[in-house]
Amino acid sequence: MSAEAADREAATSSRPCTPPQTCWFEFLLEESLLEKHLRKPCPDPAPVQLIVQFLEQASKPSVNEQNQVQPPPDNKRNRILKLLALKVAAHLKWDLDILEKSLSVPVLNMLLNELLCISKVPAGTKHVDMDLATLPPTTAMAVLLYNRWAIRTIVQSSFPVKQAKPGPPQLSVMNQMQQEKELTENILKVLKEQAADSILVLEAALKLNKDLYVHTMRTLDLLAMEPGMVNGETESSTAGLKVKTEEMQCQVCYDLGAAYFQQGSTNSAVYENAREKFCRTKELIAEIGSLSLHCTIDEKRLAGYCQACDVLVPSSDSTSQQLTPYSQVHICLRSGNYQEVIQIFIEDNLTLSLPVQFRQSVLRELFQKAQQGNEALDEICFKVCACNTVRDILEGRTISVQFNQLFLRPNKEKIDFLLEVCSRSINLEKASESLKGNMAAFLKNVCLGLEDLQYVFMISSHELFITLLKDEERKLLVDQMRKRSPRVNLCIKPVTSFYDIPASASVNIGQLEHQLILSVDPWRIRQILIELHGMTSERQFWTVSNKWEVPSVYSGVILGIKDNLTRDLVYILMAKGLHCSTVKDFSHAKQLFAACLELVTEFSPKLRQVMLNEMLLLDIHTHEAGTGQAGERPPSDLISRVRGYLEMRLPDIPLRQVIAEECVAFMLNWRESEYLTLQVPAFLLQSNPYVKLGQLLAATCKELPGPKESRRTAKDLWEVVVQICSVSSQHKRGNDGRVSLIKQRESTLGIMYRSELLSFIKKLREPLVLTIILSLFVKLHNVREDIVNDITAEHISIWPSSIPNLQSVDFEAVAITVKELVRYTLSINPNNHSWLIIQADIYFATNQYSAALHYYLQAGAVCSDFFNKAVPPDVYTDQVIKRMIKCCSLLNCHTQVAILCQFLREIDYKTAFKSLQEQNSHDAMDSYYDYIWDVTILEYLTYLHHKRGETDKRQIAIKAIGQTELNASNPEEVLQLAAQRRKKKFLQAMAKLYF
Repeated sequence: MSAEAADREAATSSRPCTPPQTCWFEFLLEESLLEKHLRKPCPDPAPVQLIVQFLEQASKPSVNEQNQVQPPPDNKRNRILKLLALKVAAHLKWDLDILEKSLSVPVLNMLLNELLCISKVPAGTKHVDMDLATLPPTTAMAVLLYNRWAIRTIVQSSFPVKQAKPGPPQLSVMNQMQQEKELTENILKVLKEQAADSILVLEAALKLNKDLYVHTMRTLDLLAMEPGMVNGETESSTAGLKVKTEEMQCQVCYDLGAAYFQQGSTNSAVYENAREKFCRTKELIAEIGSLSLHCTIDEKRLAGYCQACDVLVPSSDSTSQQLTPYSQVHICLRSGNYQEVIQIFIEDNLTLSLPVQFRQSVLRELFQKAQQGNEALDEICFKVCACNTVRDILEGRTISVQFNQLFLRPNKEKIDFLLEVCSRSINLEKASESLKGNMAAFLKNVCLGLEDLQYVFMISSHELFITLLKDEERKLLVDQMRKRSPRVNLCIKPVTSFYDIPASASVNIGQLEHQLILSVDPWRIRQILIELHGMTSERQFWTVSNKWEVPSVYSGVILGIKDNLTRDLVYILMAKGLHCSTVKDFSHAKQLFAACLELVTEFSPKLRQVMLNEMLLLDIHTHEAGTGQAGERPPSDLISRVRGYLEMRLPDIPLRQVIAEECVAFMLNWRESEYLTLQVPAFLLQSNPYVKLGQLLAATCKELPGPKESRRTAKDLWEVVVQICSVSSQHKRGNDGRVSLIKQRESTLGIMYRSELLSFIKKLREPLVLTIILSLFVKLHNVREDIVNDITAEHISIWPSSIPNLQSVDFEAVAITVKELVRYTLSINPNNHSWLIIQADIYFATNQYSAALHYYLQAGAVCSDFFNKAVPPDVYTDQVIKRMIKCCSLLNCHTQVAILCQFLREIDYKTAFKSLQEQNSHDAMDSYYDYIWDVTILEYLTYLHHKRGETDKRQIAIKAIGQTELNASNPEEVLQLAAQRRKKKFLQAMAKLYF
């Protein structure tokens, strides 16, 4: 070494290696000390922090002389910063486990995109269209790394995340976190859209039979040099870190398996693919060995995946002996073979192979099914709980609350089963003393908790009890039992007869109240109340449960009954009946109401009419939830009873508003418009607002086919609804003497409140009535002077086009009502094209263009058999097509705009040509050319691509023009058929894109 070189080396070595904290990245950048820093045992900052800082500095926006924010400049400094970030990742050997754990999704996305860029992956080219076999090894590896990360990120995003506890609120930090969250969500959205392509890329990678190479710090330096300085080494050579084919395939198989497993929640058939990939992963790990440099698989997690796949998709050739206990339990649960589940759990108490958490999850699942009304599972729940409890006891855990609840009312069968489980769960010859002690303590505690001596003797006389407890312990137990009850006289030896055992004590008031809460049998309720009133006369038993609710219009009458027993019985029967009706248990509700009616008929005509009204409402609900859903008309006597209720004029009868609502809705839903328009008494129209509203709706529907001049009822209905949606104004003088106007939201000017009107409408199901109401509110919404985009609706022309006093209408409430009505009507019939167009127009008016396109396309699909037939012109009017064009234009889908311009009655060439001139298009561009049938537009495309020098795209346009069916000399029928076929294919492609 020369003296000059030695001096330079000494000077370099004498420099401080730890730069100031504020500018360390500048220090590393200028001094090229990155490799030296990374070689430290514990570098500070850590490598992943370096990546974050390098990329943050490289992506900082710049500000020009006019103080305008500009994108980050593509200068030498930023390119070096990006290169340094890549070199740090290369130092970490591109280990996705490390990178994902420490880097956020946006940062890692930026890093891998830079890797793709430096690896010469062509921009704008889909990875799925590339042939990995022909790509240079480092380029192929970069593509694989990106797509592996993509599906791993999608899988990771599906897992629940425990939210970190927020610290003191800081506005800047919160804004930064919100921005990062939004950015992450946008990236995830794109990754999920490309998930199918990523999976295809990784599947293709499994067919490669050559080793790949990943960039190292050295190869990244070579790529950053000028081409002439590479000294013959190219990206297609073997420069870089070698990744064996088996290592690459192992990682890809594992990631694909995780992706397929995540998709299995929506498509169970995919679990088979997941199992295949996980099995292949296990084979490759066995070949590679656990010391692989590039293949880091969490083998415990892999084993868990394999076990889950075996449960979810058991092999067809596997026998019951080959199945794991997990699989056996899962198969038994699916087939309803619960007895076999119990046997597996009893055997597992000896082997202890199933985790406690799994056994508890099975019990929770059975509890949920039992609570949904499957009473046959109550016994199964107890037996599974008993098995789990014995397992807990053997392992030294406490008895669960669930077991104590289920064992609250023991019987002979429960005791027998519990003793059987205890006997089969312990091998007395091999069991340790601690196990025996745990079991003995459990049996003693069970005995001490029993009140019925018959059950105590069943346990104390059992062979297991006698074996586990010594004589001294049994005598001590006897003494404890004697202290608890002086009448107890336990025999040490087993007894053969129970006739001399004293009877158990009477059930106390608390247990009777518990039975009263649970029972829905009217005669059992009556018997319990008689017993309770026999025990005490001071209690009001209608207050036992705060869940017993009776409408306030009834409670005053019921609580006025002088006899306490009768008052409690009437109140509880009605409360339970109303609750059963609410939860759609109509059979029990009818029994309870019938018993209550029979009871009140004897002493109160007023309550008798109340019960008749409630039974009418119950019969309406029963029919609507049963045969009415299939379209079967209600029986004539039910219709007569509804009419009778509406015409009822009994004084002093407490009435519930909901019954009047349901009766009028019932008449409208079953098209009883003749009664509502001609036969309804005049006094009802004045006294019952729902009858008035129903009469106007029925008459409007009846007059609809007639001439516009005869639709007087429509104008009356319009005025009624406008009044309901108006706000009452009050003037108030302020402290300064000026008068201000106060608006009150819920006006009392109309026949009912807007919220009551909306509640009533949501009880209707008749399509024509709903269409009329919806068109009325749409028209009222469009009357506003500041409306830019009108909403269209069927029959909208029958309504007046103006309102004398616009300021009186609460248009915000009208807009909310329109949205709620559209949401409700589409829940009734999601295939009504008129309602779908309204929903689309609402989204269009509120600048939600993607959602608007979704509903415009859905409206066309439902009335054309998914575009296999022509969409009726009254559905896809010129206005609808123009709005679809504007949506596509604002979404930067300019080729779609040009195609849609052909759908207009007169083709809009100006808009089509202008959209095709746009180069920043977010749609598939030239792949859409096959959907263009207008030769003029195709000729313009040919000229445009020739002018731009886009030879490939020009050839695609020429090929489209050259199709014989587009020849202008063809008959008109042939040209129309060609256009219709292209319309169908284009709309189907659009539907797949936006649905």
